[in-house]
Amino acid sequence: MLVNGKQQDTIAIMDRGFQYGDGLFETIEVRENIPIFLHRHLQRLNTDSQRLYLPKLDLDLIRTEAKQLCENAGNAVLKIIITRGTGGRGYRQPDEIQPTRILSLHPFPQYPQSHYTAGIVTRICNTRLGLNPTLAGMKHLNRLEQVLARAEWQDNAIHEGIMLDFNGRVIEGTMTNLFYAKNGELFTAKLNLCGIAGILRGWIFEQMSVIEHDFYLKNLQQADEIFVCNSVMGICGVRELENKSYKLGEITKKLQFILENEKQKQVALCN
Repeated sequence: MLVNGKQQDTIAIMDRGFQYGDGLFETIEVRENIPIFLHRHLQRLNTDSQRLYLPKLDLDLIRTEAKQLCENAGNAVLKIIITRGTGGRGYRQPDEIQPTRILSLHPFPQYPQSHYTAGIVTRICNTRLGLNPTLAGMKHLNRLEQVLARAEWQDNAIHEGIMLDFNGRVIEGTMTNLFYAKNGELFTAKLNLCGIAGILRGWIFEQMSVIEHDFYLKNLQQADEIFVCNSVMGICGVRELENKSYKLGEITKKLQFILENEKQKQVALCN
């Protein structure tokens, strides 16, 4: 673990990331020592740091530290956290902001192959997402809604929970973005009021046409296929949602294939 470039595993107790969740984070797949889609993660980190009025980030330094930490990591998960740094009691920002930069490595989750070939089982969460256009799309450190939603089930047979907002719109999973297909068209939720704009979500937009719109559970019930995605899990079809079964569709399989090729390409280019 690196904290501001130094090998340590502690931060100041007055750090605003700890005190208020005042910061951002990225979770990155590491494959054969290579942080996959690192440029996309750093790009989002840079964009969202500006939205939080953080000082300009040294992306070259973060990139160098990430590659240094991953040098002998094999397959792992790299987490990057940026906070507003230390400050006194109260919400007012320090006059001179010195961000805290934390990079840590974690074991890569062992997802069953059936997640990708057959799909996963999901449920609808009771916890609803609040509406806040100022923070919508951002991967900030305040994730209590997701924590509470994930606490709703302990059954290992259920792999993800689907979250709605207070207007009943389907938004995303607790840890994933959600897409559905109908009659050959691909749809996903607008994230103008809440939700996290994952980097894999953005990548999918570049692979094919996607319609962003407000949709509800009835749309999912009528869907031909549903899949969820994030930067560590990749793309997983949904085979069951609230006792309704779905097949792994052609759009899901196509995107899985393109994504795997892209990851292999990145590893080959860096080795």
